Amino acid sequence: MTNERCGTGRGWREATEEALYGPRGFYRRPEGPAGHFRTSVHASPLFAGAVARLLCRVDEALGGTSELAFVDMGAGRGELVTGVLGALPAEVAARTRAYAVERAERPAGLDHRIEWCAHPPKGVTGLLFANEWLDNVPLDVVEADTSGVPRHVLVEQDGTEELGEPVVDGPEAEWLARWWPLAGEPGLRAEVGLPRDAAWAAAAGTLERGAAVAVDYAHCRAARPPFGTLTGFREGRETPPVPDGSCDITAHVALDACALPGAQLLTQREALHALGVSGGRPPLSLAAADPAAYVRALSGAGEAAELTAAGGLGDFGWLVQPVGVRVRDLLLVDVADDEEQ
Repeated sequence: MTNERCGTGRGWREATEEALYGPRGFYRRPEGPAGHFRTSVHASPLFAGAVARLLCRVDEALGGTSELAFVDMGAGRGELVTGVLGALPAEVAARTRAYAVERAERPAGLDHRIEWCAHPPKGVTGLLFANEWLDNVPLDVVEADTSGVPRHVLVEQDGTEELGEPVVDGPEAEWLARWWPLAGEPGLRAEVGLPRDAAWAAAAGTLERGAAVAVDYAHCRAARPPFGTLTGFREGRETPPVPDGSCDITAHVALDACALPGAQLLTQREALHALGVSGGRPPLSLAAADPAAYVRALSGAGEAAELTAAGGLGDFGWLVQPVGVRVRDLLLVDVADDEEQ
């Protein structure tokens, strides 16, 4: 259990903001996120290919458009947007305007077709895609004290925690009551997702028409983790979260709280299957007819299996937010009460 307040710590939201995005923040470092953890983008080019197919379906649902936007939120060093451009059919690529939204500096050698920006463009038509972006939107943490009252968790730069002021009314208390109620047992924790809800609404709101998709570690109200998910990553290993700029600081996302009217929640496994990514083995007959093609197909099947694996990347949540289109036209899934937005 966290100590009662006795020091000068800050809330986790403020501390994380500086640790990740300040002048010496983790995401300002030259190696970028890929130097410390592996996402679906880094696991296989099949992921970028699937996102490219989704962009094409958005284009079809819109009836074709003279300029089709692809907005990569939290773009890292531009790996996903680069892969998507490379996977698009030539005719669609010629009409696509690509944006990489990231707070770090533009990396050297990035494709000149990609616009690097600190904020998503407004009033565009197309697909906004946020892969593991929301989990790095800083938020505050609360913990039930010895009386069961939720209090802000304060943190020093070395990671030492203490309890601060109680959260008994106001927007944070209302959010907790609706989305992550604590049972009053001392030591239970919650991560207050209000900043992420606002960040997602603002990002999706930049679209004139199309779809916004968030992909992340996620949980829903019926199965919130009792002690939260706040953690750190450094050089490929999970580590205690220390807000000194030396490690990533992340927490899983309450995607159900982020969802706006008309949204659909899926697992990555369901979404990628709908986009043609399958981990099935190629037929053995191909091994005899074309051994090289069989090896390539087998490798692709292995990568697809990793992207869709239960207990791994396949369990990631996909939040699909349509804007003037229908979800069923994008992922070919039957969605109840899916009306044009």
